[in-house]
Amino acid sequence: MSKASVPARRLKAATGDKLFSLGLLLPAILLTFVFILVPVIDSIIKSFTEYKIKNVISGQPGTWNNFENYIKLFQNDKLMPAIITTFIFVFAVVIAQFLIGFILAVILDSKIRGSRFLRSIMMMPWVVPTMISGMVWLWIYQPQYGLLRYLVQVVTGGSVLDFAILNNPNTALLGIGIAALWKQVPLTTLLLLAGLQSVPNDMLEAATVDGASTLRRFVSIVIPYMMSVIKVTVSMSIIENFKQFPLFWTMTGGGPDGSTTTLAILSYREAFVSNNLGSGAAVTTVWMLLMILVVFVYNKIFRAEPMD
Repeated sequence: MSKASVPARRLKAATGDKLFSLGLLLPAILLTFVFILVPVIDSIIKSFTEYKIKNVISGQPGTWNNFENYIKLFQNDKLMPAIITTFIFVFAVVIAQFLIGFILAVILDSKIRGSRFLRSIMMMPWVVPTMISGMVWLWIYQPQYGLLRYLVQVVTGGSVLDFAILNNPNTALLGIGIAALWKQVPLTTLLLLAGLQSVPNDMLEAATVDGASTLRRFVSIVIPYMMSVIKVTVSMSIIENFKQFPLFWTMTGGGPDGSTTTLAILSYREAFVSNNLGSGAAVTTVWMLLMILVVFVYNKIFRAEPMD
């Protein structure tokens, strides 16, 4: 074999590997393009048109109306309250979810008895479909015969007169937030637990020998080693809660008095209740842009690289 043919064979093999890799990625690329990119682009275009259910039935395209859908949403005081409610829900749930998940991860990492069993049963809420979770919490919050009312009566030893959590505009969002935490905390705990277990023991032992306290070891060693896991976990939580729709629609439908109307609920109502697909697409576009902006800002602020 000549020496000149060796580079040619290597180049041919490298090209073949690239083509093989592209062939493996092609189905995922096509699915992403067809089921994500195309609908997103179509939704953005429709947000600038007057496109209603009658257009779908007749097969006629919508009428271009520039920013009229967005202007009407702001003028009708629909969009801004939904944005505020969405941000309150997302930030409150994400922070609480991270703190609870981290505490549970530390407890499970402490080698307590039955930790493996606890990890197994802890994932049950996450496995349950979100719609079913919403129905379970509807029963728990039921003001006449719900589980929570019964427990409060047992603890207080008296009758509870007003316990309509989801019917009260001041507590409805809190009730949905608790249901969201019950559903999402298990996965957050599991991810953070994996991050805790990836911290090198020799580093912790060396710090202990040097006289570092538990708090010092946690802040200077554990947290830096976990930053990449924390960043991914919180990003997933932000996206999950931004697009949360099933819990809201199942538990309150956006009520009472619009106190739980998020961008997800407003988008559905505009499109399929008011039969205005163009207005619904406008809400969806704002919703998507805000989610991208929040995740982008978060990633810019918390730039974290795993420690070597």
